[in-house]
Amino acid sequence: MVMPETVLNTRQKTQFPKFNRFALKDRALVQAYVKRFNPASCEYNFSNLFAWQEVYDLCFTLYQGRLLIYDGISQCAFMPLGEDLFPEELVVLALQLKSLGIEASFGLVPPEYLKKYPDIEAYFRVKEERDYAEYIYEVKSLCDLTGEKLHKKKNLISQFKRSYPDYQVHGIKGDFKTRCYSFAKELLNSHEKASKDLVEELLAIETSFRYFDELGLEGLVITLGERLVAFSVFSRLNATTYDIQFEKSDVGFKGAAQVINHETATYLRDVCPYVNREQDLGIRGLRQAKLSYEPLRLFTSHSLVLNPSN
Repeated sequence: MVMPETVLNTRQKTQFPKFNRFALKDRALVQAYVKRFNPASCEYNFSNLFAWQEVYDLCFTLYQGRLLIYDGISQCAFMPLGEDLFPEELVVLALQLKSLGIEASFGLVPPEYLKKYPDIEAYFRVKEERDYAEYIYEVKSLCDLTGEKLHKKKNLISQFKRSYPDYQVHGIKGDFKTRCYSFAKELLNSHEKASKDLVEELLAIETSFRYFDELGLEGLVITLGERLVAFSVFSRLNATTYDIQFEKSDVGFKGAAQVINHETATYLRDVCPYVNREQDLGIRGLRQAKLSYEPLRLFTSHSLVLNPSN
């Protein structure tokens, strides 16, 4: 497709800004964009961006008043956070990325954008990314656990409480940060052959606990006496939703996984109506586990790849 002359002129006049790594000082900037534009995806959560930036080679810049994030491993830009770019303007941005030797594609494109601009397919190949769909739950539902499927979760919680009536729930403060990281590392080492995803996750967990307070993270720990058996880490994603970023439990204690989930929901009940429990990454067992909690909805984004004719 031949681009309109006005688009070509815009491309020639615009000088592309420099990409930067995320620093703690950038938290206020990212949060300002999140507060104003209220993204549904956990990928825009600053604590996630900061903790995972080394794993995914993340960097960012401001482009025409919009927050533009690039994933160097996936070779894909996040959909710019800000006022909508028209499809022709996205083409300009894609070509500018291409001129820098960067793959001209976008991810995290919400379905609402595609409905609003159906002519996007004239410029990009559009693909639904089911493996990266994010699971959104009602906090009340995770607290009440009503219905046949969720009743099974309630039974496991009851079994845990009968078996370990003296269990305690703590906020993640002080030496619990170090202990939670050590616990996550022990769980990883218990695998005969840990997956690349789990190894990379531990790096993100380490960074998160190192800068826990600076990143605005919160969390809960379950202990049996001096033994730590589960923890969760979370933070506010947008005006209505918290993001559950990490959740770990010792499988040797039946029901611990359900208890930490329930305790986290109970903690957040008066704080927000929804939680985002992130993606399943196409992992069958993880998908089954997330679906078993009956999500309110899936936030399923799309990717855009520039058509060769452009």
